[in-house]
Amino acid sequence: MKFSFLKSFAVVLCVALVMSGCSSVNNTAKGGVIGAAGGAALGLLIGHFAGNKAVGAAVGTAVGAGAGAVIGHRMDKAAAAAAEIDNATVETITDANNLTAVKVTFDSGVLFATNKANLNAAVKDDLAKFAKVLNAYSDADVAIFGHTDSTGNDAINNPLSVNRATSVASYLIEQGVASSQIKSVEGFGSKQPVADNSTAEGRKQNRRVEIYLYASQAMIEAANNGTLK
Repeated sequence: MKFSFLKSFAVVLCVALVMSGCSSVNNTAKGGVIGAAGGAALGLLIGHFAGNKAVGAAVGTAVGAGAGAVIGHRMDKAAAAAAEIDNATVETITDANNLTAVKVTFDSGVLFATNKANLNAAVKDDLAKFAKVLNAYSDADVAIFGHTDSTGNDAINNPLSVNRATSVASYLIEQGVASSQIKSVEGFGSKQPVADNSTAEGRKQNRRVEIYLYASQAMIEAANNGTLK
């Protein structure tokens, strides 16, 4: 029997309503629920709307309920550490494997001058602190995505978004982050807006660099083996 997207949406909506009624449910608990149930519909919906299918290591083995909970707990701690950094907006999300991941967003206006890809000196201290978070969670893989608003054209926005993501990645590596930890550095131009480009506030939100921390294959294996702390 086919399981359509609309049916998936209905199932996920029910799950979301139930979980939203329990404000004390943290990512450790949610990781266990998702790990136990498979979380296919939840991952489908979140990936469809938020683009989070772009992050997640290729998993060769199933992730058990206990492993999902342990990964959720570890990502909770990573998110809390990142939230201490000025100018960083931190969210927990669900990755392509339906595991808890961390999304850290920096406003491009804070990172860069208009139409430039050189980091502002004032924000380097924030990124240096974030590099320490990445080093503390070196078993998490990292993806860095650059985005612009819709002002201008693709010939300008596409390379600008790539160059800005690359500048962030290069600086994090200068601060001691292993280049092997950073699995993806990409620019999407104006193709993935998170707000309305017809308003100044919306365009501001769309000009951003997103950094994702998600469970690596090694972290998943450690969680399955009971050795992840």
